[in-house]
Amino acid sequence: MERESDTLRLLSLFSGCGGMDLGFEGAFICHKKSVPSDSRLIDHAIDGDWVLLKKNRFTTVFANDILEEAYLTWNQYMSRFGKDPSIYHLESIVDLVKRHHSGENVFPENIDVVTGGFPCQDFSIAGKRLGFNSVTSHDGTKLPEEVPSEENRGKLYFWMKQVIDIVKPKVFIAENVKGLTNLGNVKDIIQRDFAQADGDGYIVLPPRVLHAGDYGVPETRERVIFIGIRRSALKPEIRRIMDSGDIPPEYNPYPVPTHNYTRDSVGMMPPVSCMDVFRDLKEPADSEDLSQRFYSKAKYMGKHCQGQAEIHLDGLGPTIRSEHHGNIEYRRLSVEHGGKLVEELEAGLQERRLTPRECALIQTFPPDYPFVSYKDDAKCFKVSQSGAYKVIGNAVPPMLAYNIACRLQDLWSVLFKK
Repeated sequence: MERESDTLRLLSLFSGCGGMDLGFEGAFICHKKSVPSDSRLIDHAIDGDWVLLKKNRFTTVFANDILEEAYLTWNQYMSRFGKDPSIYHLESIVDLVKRHHSGENVFPENIDVVTGGFPCQDFSIAGKRLGFNSVTSHDGTKLPEEVPSEENRGKLYFWMKQVIDIVKPKVFIAENVKGLTNLGNVKDIIQRDFAQADGDGYIVLPPRVLHAGDYGVPETRERVIFIGIRRSALKPEIRRIMDSGDIPPEYNPYPVPTHNYTRDSVGMMPPVSCMDVFRDLKEPADSEDLSQRFYSKAKYMGKHCQGQAEIHLDGLGPTIRSEHHGNIEYRRLSVEHGGKLVEELEAGLQERRLTPRECALIQTFPPDYPFVSYKDDAKCFKVSQSGAYKVIGNAVPPMLAYNIACRLQDLWSVLFKK
């Protein structure tokens, strides 16, 4: 297959609405406080507080997820990069691998990078933490038997490993919740299994927990990142360094923090706040943006329930979850429920939960990313606010992914043979 020498081909698994894909592609709008004002990453400034980031070398050639809302939102936005809807496969990774083993040509050739945020519900502190013993199947249904199988949701990382076996990328990036690192020896098992891809063909670096707030994301989101590098693709001298386990900073593919949320270093930018990204938003009743107009009307359920808190406008937002409407945090609470935004309340603004647009901006999705949408022929939803909340909460923050992609792109010619 012919390929442009400057293009790096990305195969995306568990793609959702495209947070990781968008971050690797680049060329999206972000708040100017998310990147240094003199950054080489900025293509140009946009009116107000926003800038357009430069396009990266990575291009997504394959994506998949089992959620229809993810497919619909991904295609609505990624079409601007010339993506054909057919590259997004709306089926389970288990079924895709089985089709490959039955002789079908499922996966494209010449893949440079595989990414995947394998399902996190079974490792999350907020969930039941069943881990490898999940009782949910790979397609989202309940397993028919009580004994978990190799196709349960908690073991889908191993099917990602099988895709790596098949396409043999130079690099893979796997992402999950921080809670995975505190669940027995799960992290070590996953790291070991990934290293065995393609016959012990990968060096899997010690996984790191990255805080989104350290990368220009106004969110208290922490994720563990696994980076694997194919041994045979490395330059000989780089392979010796990687095998030693003592990797100098100049060769380390994990991105260096740009904002001083969890650390205080000279030259870092201050964290981005919710108010920074909300400043130009209209209230739902005044907005023509469907993702801002429609939102959860779930009633306040008391301060001891999850999601019943008012966000801190001058600080980072909460970790956006893929949750039921009743767990979506509040943009503002009434005085009766402990609201602190007195000036807004005195101006007549009502108690309400965060809109999908506000959740998406906290996650650093660009303000022109369509989430809630109507069908073309009628004012009935193609993607409702419920579907939007779900896919936004499942996503990797694009700015976190962009930092990972840029670091990897900078090191590409240093690490790999031509």
